[in-house]
Amino acid sequence: MKMVDLILFMGQSNMAGRGDASLAPVVEEGRGYEYCAVSKPDRLVPVREPFGVFENNPDGVYEPGMKTGSMVSAFINACYEKTNVPVVGISCSKGGSSIEEWEKGTAYFEDAKKRFVSGLRYLAGQEVQVRSKSMAWCQGCTDADRGMEKEVYKEKTRAFFQNWISLGIERIFLIQIGNNRDDLNLYVPVQEAQKELAEEMEQVFLVSDSFRDMAAAGLMKDCYHYKQEGYNLVGGEAGKAAGDLLNGMGG
Repeated sequence: MKMVDLILFMGQSNMAGRGDASLAPVVEEGRGYEYCAVSKPDRLVPVREPFGVFENNPDGVYEPGMKTGSMVSAFINACYEKTNVPVVGISCSKGGSSIEEWEKGTAYFEDAKKRFVSGLRYLAGQEVQVRSKSMAWCQGCTDADRGMEKEVYKEKTRAFFQNWISLGIERIFLIQIGNNRDDLNLYVPVQEAQKELAEEMEQVFLVSDSFRDMAAAGLMKDCYHYKQEGYNLVGGEAGKAAGDLLNGMGG
């Protein structure tokens, strides 16, 4: 393996994954690897669900037993089918987290930064070329639940993205949040903010908005989370779009 696309998978519970790992697609050997910055920082391991299950840092992102099946495997499969370049994924997602908990200097931000730097250092030591450095981001339900105003959420998220761009992230693959199953209007301001950020920031790309359709399709398991089929669908859509972007290397 001489060249990879590095992707940070970050956000809250619907990036962490609350599905059923047994129903997630298998990532064939050579397509995707996890860099386990916390639990196994001296190696790459093949991607398996639940992705990131052992990446629990008591001083940062910590949710043991909560990650049960995510969109990451479907994302990586779809991305690889477009690029034929293996993906190295790094997990740093925390259920229930507010955008305020991801601001520069917070425990979550610093943990994610440490995982990113550690991954780059490891790959350099193995003489693996990192073709691209990206983030896949899905977050916002908690802030919508708490009534954060649209413009406040938008500007805090813009600052978060800019901080990561300054650290070397070249593209942010934004996965729009869906709807609260029991209040279909509650998350609309955050959805609008996310769409506008992708339109306004050249490094931010809205790669899936299909979580919005999951309530009507019966693919939600509770007010906030999705059945594995839903994660697979969104992961596939987002990964395909990401692969196209990486092929063009635009942005």
